[in-house]
Amino acid sequence: MYDFKFTDIGEGLHEGQILKWFFKVGDTVKEGDTLCVVETDKVNAEIPSPVSGVLTKLGADVGQTIHVGETLVIIDESGKGAPAPAPAVEAPKTAAPAAPEVKKEKTEEKGAAVVGEVVVSDEVIASSNEGFENNEAPAAATSGKVLATPVARKMAADLGVNLASLKGTGEHGRIMKADILAAAKSVPQASSNASAPVASAPSVSMAMPALPKDGVRRVKISKLRQAIAKSMNTANALIPSTTLMDEFDVSKLVEFRASQKDKLLEKGVKLTYLPFIVKAVTMAIQEFPVFNASFDHETDEIVYKDFINIGLAVDTPDGLIVPNVKNADKKSIVTLAKEIETLGAATRNRTVKLEDLSNGTFSITNYGTTGIKLGTPVIKHPEVAILGVGSIYKKPIVENNQIVIRDVLPLSLTIDHRIIDGADGGRFLLKVKELLADPMQIFLFLS
Repeated sequence: MYDFKFTDIGEGLHEGQILKWFFKVGDTVKEGDTLCVVETDKVNAEIPSPVSGVLTKLGADVGQTIHVGETLVIIDESGKGAPAPAPAVEAPKTAAPAAPEVKKEKTEEKGAAVVGEVVVSDEVIASSNEGFENNEAPAAATSGKVLATPVARKMAADLGVNLASLKGTGEHGRIMKADILAAAKSVPQASSNASAPVASAPSVSMAMPALPKDGVRRVKISKLRQAIAKSMNTANALIPSTTLMDEFDVSKLVEFRASQKDKLLEKGVKLTYLPFIVKAVTMAIQEFPVFNASFDHETDEIVYKDFINIGLAVDTPDGLIVPNVKNADKKSIVTLAKEIETLGAATRNRTVKLEDLSNGTFSITNYGTTGIKLGTPVIKHPEVAILGVGSIYKKPIVENNQIVIRDVLPLSLTIDHRIIDGADGGRFLLKVKELLADPMQIFLFLS
């Protein structure tokens, strides 16, 4: 018998909540098969089987919490069958709200604030959340499981389409939204009566208990929201911060990006403004390395980093997650564009790798996707600075004593005032301005 225990899957995680089991007691599994999905405070991790055999015990039911060191499954490696009945789950610590997968399948149709899209005027660059082929490992071909993203499953439920009856046209047979829409046309009641109420899948709010008489309801926050709350509390308790704000003329950047985006799109590369901002930040860091450091308040030491990993805040349906682009200073604009899009998709789908969430050195948050221009972003401890990016908009400015219309980018830089003074913050921000105002400098001085 192989007693497979839940181990620390990274970053000091000590517990997780079972979101889904792919097998039940008595099933035969092969080494590498995905046993279950475990929700941690950072990612939804797929746990593979370490050996082949027959499952004789599941350590926790869906919705229950399992701690590091507790049995996840017991596998009979002999494969002789006749597994013992599953005993009661050992001391479950917490019970999750009913139907946790409703939350997981929360629709993402509008591309919830992708980091990597800087809004220009009223033009919003839409993102695609349909395919995560580069981020999800295909399910075993013999498992009989339906391959579809949470968005596709939600759409199928809303339209009354049975996913099991469809043949997907995506990679590895994945069912795409187009497959569901095509199948929905064959459902008689789908569009027969425009005035008839349309049935929809139960939402989280529908599953909520009735409000008590005093009108107060308590809802337990998710593990991700707990992690966010802890991070914000730590940052505000330890870091005396200040924020510098300014807006810059980026008309040349807007023109350059407009001249290149269609050419790159033909090659499968979506060029947004964020790769330019990331590159400008890395070049400014090389001139002002303290912005890439951290501060050890217990030893009063500044910890300088020889690598530049730029964190990108992604607004997911469950909360803010900050993956980072490793060694961003060594990558081209096109490479950055590809990685930013891939990271954003994986993060929203909660398939981002744990290594992509660790060792960030400087973060960028893009609230311009909501139309906001300026803000006071909170530093991601133990980093010492964060750049807030607003939406690009047209504004009349004075140039050579003439009023002209220019494209303007608002930026907000929050700094750790323990080791960075306001003057240093201003110089850093002006360096970023210099590079973005004339994007040719970014290409001329690439190492």
